[in-house]
Amino acid sequence: MHPRLLSLLFTLLLCTGGRAQRIERVEPPNWWIGFEATELQLLVYGKDISGLTVTVDWPGLTLQSTTRMGNPNYLFVNLNIAADAKAGIVPMRFTNNAGFALTHQYDLAQKSTEVRQGFTTADVMYLITPDRFVNGDPTNDVVAGLRENMVDRKNPGGRHGGDIAGIMGKLDYLADLGVGSLWLNPVLENDMAEYSYHGYSTTDYYKVDPRYGSNESYRALSKAAAAKGIKLIKDIIPNHCGSNHWFVLDPPTADWINFGGKFVGTNHKRTTVQDPHAAEIDTRRHADGWFVATMPDLNQRNDLLARYLTQNAIWWIEYASLGGVRVDTYPYPDKYFMGEWTKAIMREYPAMSIVGEEWSNEPAIVSYWQAGKVNHDGYVSYLPQLMDFPTQEAVRDALTEAEDWGKGFLRIYETLAMDFLYADYNKLVVFPDNHDMDRIFTQLGEDVDLWKMAMGYHLTTRGIPQIYYGTEILMSNAAVPGDHGVIRSDFPGGWAGDATNGFTGQGLTTEQLEAKAWLKKLMNWRQQANVIHTGKLMQFAPQDGVYAYFRYNDDEKVMVVMNKNEAPVDIDMARFAEILDTNATAKDILTDTRYPMQDGLKLPRKGIYVLAID
Repeated sequence: MHPRLLSLLFTLLLCTGGRAQRIERVEPPNWWIGFEATELQLLVYGKDISGLTVTVDWPGLTLQSTTRMGNPNYLFVNLNIAADAKAGIVPMRFTNNAGFALTHQYDLAQKSTEVRQGFTTADVMYLITPDRFVNGDPTNDVVAGLRENMVDRKNPGGRHGGDIAGIMGKLDYLADLGVGSLWLNPVLENDMAEYSYHGYSTTDYYKVDPRYGSNESYRALSKAAAAKGIKLIKDIIPNHCGSNHWFVLDPPTADWINFGGKFVGTNHKRTTVQDPHAAEIDTRRHADGWFVATMPDLNQRNDLLARYLTQNAIWWIEYASLGGVRVDTYPYPDKYFMGEWTKAIMREYPAMSIVGEEWSNEPAIVSYWQAGKVNHDGYVSYLPQLMDFPTQEAVRDALTEAEDWGKGFLRIYETLAMDFLYADYNKLVVFPDNHDMDRIFTQLGEDVDLWKMAMGYHLTTRGIPQIYYGTEILMSNAAVPGDHGVIRSDFPGGWAGDATNGFTGQGLTTEQLEAKAWLKKLMNWRQQANVIHTGKLMQFAPQDGVYAYFRYNDDEKVMVVMNKNEAPVDIDMARFAEILDTNATAKDILTDTRYPMQDGLKLPRKGIYVLAID
């Protein structure tokens, strides 16, 4: 029998005085032997099941306790799994006072011995909003029983039909582009009345939304991607869920949802986490407040919920052989829970990558959350990676401002100088844009030269680069700035009948074709450029609209120069003597142009130059 079928919750009917008791869910639906943590908490849910007695007789599996709540529809079963426990289908016996009994078959397998390697500086991360990339299976566009059950590509906030099958069918395209890891916006069930495509209102933590596919197709995507050298990254949201989640509609405890399950908006004052002067009311309003009324804020201080969320993350990593986790709104949940949540995952998967979203332009705020950082308040984090929002903003401003005192390229230079605040700046994820902001081509006024500078910088600076789908073909939202539905527009060619095809190039402008070829060349070069993956970085202060930095190790040097001047410029190479032999020559890896440096470097015009030093 298929493992998923074994883990699906069937209905148990135990009649007691005419009153039916139903078991509808057991979560996690299955588990594994071989984790460092041997405790397993099962959430059992169903009509009036709290009075049932559970017995388990299985080698290496011990029933430690059961926890009953005020809500009679919940029963928490606490097990211990010995290292030498027997793998197999465990019969769990549920009985009532009348002596009736039924058995739930629980799948207990052996944990894989494969090392779960996370994404690294060698990987270019490609971000996809699944509903907007490719419609590979039109038969799942509309799923009966779900609240939003129509496709309307003309509605920017509606469902468009992209799915896992579509992504699966474009893995060759991604590999050819030079992608090393694939981050999908959330794919779990979002059974909401509207705007469900974005994925951040989870209504089932153990089920892929059927409009995207199934758990099995998600796991198949991970396997197929890995075969092409691409790691799959799961987007996880511990802070909130959707208002139609079954445990929001019928919560096990009064404190399962913050503010007693009633909407109170967050104040978004993320700095209260670090502020030594913050009022407790502001700190609590930030952490416990809801984003919107349809996203109830979860109370991770509830130990049962904390364990539930932690096990869920570990379950998906093991089930789908994930190569990374991206954590939405990292500073919004209870910060001590986030420390324990991340620590638990890293304990089981020491080579795993977990990147947190802290949307701040201040390195001092972002760095607080990174593992290894010694914080002023004693807070200890276990989060390896963070999204580098300070660099994103610095690059945007540097490229759109005129060079002046404190402006222009100095924005990048001084932001990079703040790297001393991080425990490990090489583990920052750098990105020109993402699904929540205007596309980089739009931010830069649809100037291709500036776009090349932004892309070139993010692909050659320290850290792990991430690009957003469609960036390679200059996708823009200039017509409707700030509209998230337009920012997440359909990739052209992802739907039958599209006049333009970004995958094949049909219908693209000359400018788009040239940009795509340029970026592909840079990304494929980067895949083999160890000096970019692990080399040191030395930067030189900007001068006269020119900014230069070097990536170097014992064997290689790469010089990156950005020139904002419309006219050609001459650069005196003596300035770089501490790292560069002035008799050296260089080859631009993007144009194959060779530059002798004995008489200085002559840059023809505005642009970025990635020079491999001979």
